[in-house]
Amino acid sequence: MPEAPHVSRGPVVTPVRVVIALCLFAPFVAMLWVGSYAKVEPTLIGIPFFYWYQMAWVLISTVLTMIAYRLWQRDQRARKASDGGASR
Repeated sequence: MPEAPHVSRGPVVTPVRVVIALCLFAPFVAMLWVGSYAKVEPTLIGIPFFYWYQMAWVLISTVLTMIAYRLWQRDQRARKASDGGASR
């Protein structure tokens, strides 16, 4: 059985992919490290820090996920272009 030609696709771990991973990993770290935000002060318009910190991370997570998605799309387009548009 003939072997398929080996296509060099470049490294799997690239700086862009590291940034993508950090964007997706940061919200988990921020929410799982409860000791960092388990307090009442400072309050924001009467809302304890514990609650508004978590609500802020909902918005931050949305933005970070959007950035990761855009970077992933750009990375995939660049890899496809570097392969000459060849598909699997």
